[in-house]
Amino acid sequence: MCLGIPGRIVSIDDAGRKLATVDVSGVRRQVNISCIIDDDHPPAACIGDWVLVHVGFAMSRINEAQAAETLKILTELGEAQAEIEAMRKTGTR
Repeated sequence: MCLGIPGRIVSIDDAGRKLATVDVSGVRRQVNISCIIDDDHPPAACIGDWVLVHVGFAMSRINEAQAAETLKILTELGEAQAEIEAMRKTGTR
């Protein structure tokens, strides 16, 4: 399964190379923004955009509500995974 993690673009690091810094739940990473820019939305216009990040690329722009909902679901999935793992460790065979 491939997941896109929501993050917010906080700076453009190199417009020519299409690199920006994205904040994902307090963790900042450099990503490529070539998939989300065009003549109507150049790199400078991306600051503050919410995006889905996958393998170092901002794959698409989303709105803040979509970002919040996606983060909530991913958190719940993580909690479910932790619970399943705990059950596996304490279960009998």
